[in-house]
Amino acid sequence: MKARIILASLLLAGLNSLAQKSPVTLWLTNADKSAMFQQQKQTLKFELKDANDHPSITVDDGTTYQPIDGFGFALTGGSAMHIIRMSKPARAALLKELFAYDDNNIGVSYLRLSIGASDLNEKVFSYDDMPAGETDPKLAHFDLGPDKADVIPVLKEILAINPKIKILGSPWSAPAWMKTNGDTRGGALKPEYYQAYADYLVKYIKAYKTLGITIDAITVQNEPLNPKNNPSMMMQAHEQADFIKNNLGPAFQSAGIKSRIILYDHNCDRPDYADSILTDKAAAKYVDGSGFHLYGGKIEVMTDLHNKYPEKNLYFTEQMVIEKDGSPSTKVADPVRRLFIGATRNWSRNVLEWNLAADINNQPHTDRGGCPMCQGTVTIDKDSYTRNIAYYAMAHASKFVRPGSMRIASNNIDNLPNVAFITPQGKKVLIVTNSGKTEQNFNIYSKGKMVTTQLKAGAVGTYTWQ
Repeated sequence: MKARIILASLLLAGLNSLAQKSPVTLWLTNADKSAMFQQQKQTLKFELKDANDHPSITVDDGTTYQPIDGFGFALTGGSAMHIIRMSKPARAALLKELFAYDDNNIGVSYLRLSIGASDLNEKVFSYDDMPAGETDPKLAHFDLGPDKADVIPVLKEILAINPKIKILGSPWSAPAWMKTNGDTRGGALKPEYYQAYADYLVKYIKAYKTLGITIDAITVQNEPLNPKNNPSMMMQAHEQADFIKNNLGPAFQSAGIKSRIILYDHNCDRPDYADSILTDKAAAKYVDGSGFHLYGGKIEVMTDLHNKYPEKNLYFTEQMVIEKDGSPSTKVADPVRRLFIGATRNWSRNVLEWNLAADINNQPHTDRGGCPMCQGTVTIDKDSYTRNIAYYAMAHASKFVRPGSMRIASNNIDNLPNVAFITPQGKKVLIVTNSGKTEQNFNIYSKGKMVTTQLKAGAVGTYTWQ
């Protein structure tokens, strides 16, 4: 008996020793700003331990969900305008910090572009503007125009850093001459110009391709139920279904366009919009999936849509993340919980925050419906830049969960919302927020071993281990 006890003790010690060869790394952001996305020096190690009274998060890489395409921002025309005006060394430093895949940078892997202007451009434009009363159904005047001054050169520098970055294009409006009101703001696409607009989107993808820039996917219309931005365009669900099945889908097919078509691209309060199009088999056959924002509704509707159409993908395509400048504390746990945990736990393959960059006055934006409060992920002032809350929220995911990772199982706990992933290299990543009002001790279980850790109230921790 004594020999067996000794043998068991030696075996336990050996297993613990083996576990300690796989340390846990913690990157931390505290609400009081005592740590702002900083790697912690203390060593955490998985060990075989007796159970305790702390809540436990169990990570199970044997249960997998959706693959991850990446995390990123919208490179609006306004963002690109500020970035291209930086000196070459300052611009290179900023883009490397954001997009490089290495230990010192945050590895953003996905970008959203506006097809034509968004409301965060200096002025409104399309790629085929015509004088009042004139039209161009053959698109003889199509030209990328203003994109050549800022978006395209910035993109080329980003692609030199990360050639595999995914790019999503989203139109805010068709050219005004194609619309019922003849205006950049509001109105709808005239049925007689459905085919011209489909050809317009084909030309956009091909024009970017000739420049060495691949548009991985497009959404059919940004916020199709919002006529208030400038530019903007209304597109009801039945109109989008007709446009996809009769014009856009066949146009892509005929032109050999491989870019994915993503429908809806608006808030979680109207999942019926996407549902009604996916129910239409003639439209759905051209559609890769649905895109959502979270300015309204509940993120869980994405799971409802997944359960009904498991063969179609889900994407989180926009959310503004802002915080008052100069605040002594940060509420970074909120966007991490709502977006990076919320969207990925509900089957999203990506998470895109809104604007990449603005100046100290949140400029530029268009008149008659531009966004005066849209803070950049970074605030640029000539050659210097300040990292904002959206940067820190993004970093907790983008640095570690690279494209090709898979979401894996982890149990959610009250006040400790979390999500887990496994990378292509086999590393486990667990993102946890403490949404409670006091410091919380908790356990992380993996492969039968445990590590005990803690987060202050309002903190975010990203834990990684092999």
